[in-house]
Amino acid sequence: MTFAATVLTLYPEMFPGPLGVSLAGRALREGGWSCEAVQIRNFATDRHRSVDDTPAGGGAGMVLRADVLAAAVDSVADGRPVLAMTPRGAPLTQARVRQLAAGPGVVVLCGRFEGFDERLLEARNIEQVSIGDYILSGGEMGALVLLDACIRLLPGVMGAASSGDDESFETGLLEYPQYTRPYEWEGRTIPEVLRSGDHARIAAWRQSMAETDTRLRRPDLWERHEGARVQSPSGARRMKDDVT
Repeated sequence: MTFAATVLTLYPEMFPGPLGVSLAGRALREGGWSCEAVQIRNFATDRHRSVDDTPAGGGAGMVLRADVLAAAVDSVADGRPVLAMTPRGAPLTQARVRQLAAGPGVVVLCGRFEGFDERLLEARNIEQVSIGDYILSGGEMGALVLLDACIRLLPGVMGAASSGDDESFETGLLEYPQYTRPYEWEGRTIPEVLRSGDHARIAAWRQSMAETDTRLRRPDLWERHEGARVQSPSGARRMKDDVT
């Protein structure tokens, strides 16, 4: 099954963009996933190809019209999840990325101006997604981020299936620090434990560093990590797969 990405946008020339190079680009060329960019203006009904109008109730900016966007969404709807990139959406998590990457693909709707007519999101049951607490010029950059996060998890894209197992957010923690040659650089040396060859000590050090860095740098993640620890019926501790 090929992961099929369809992006509804006012700027289709932005795709595949950076997803056309490196590992994602190679997978695209080899048919590991597909990318279709659809021009929203093609679904406008007036001679000016209008896709927006003034906000109901007044205010600055313009709002993307529900009727035009619904026609665009309906033209590609085939059972894949439909996501709208918007700062009003739920934060994208690694857990959600894994779910999407395991499916047939996604339809991504890119916002512009003041956003979407709310009736579109309600009528088409569109999932609203945010990549962070900041504002971009449009949803295209967010769509690229979402797609990159999914594509790198597709079979064969990263090479070894275990390549991403220890990365940040996969276990609810930031990744431990990484080092490589030379052993000494500007008076700084690689931690001795990483040169010991003792895999148990190395694993313990990495876990400790991941916990310490998460607690100091991302207290929000640490709080969630601690809250996700629950007691199993046997009394063993286990981790819920929920990260941000």
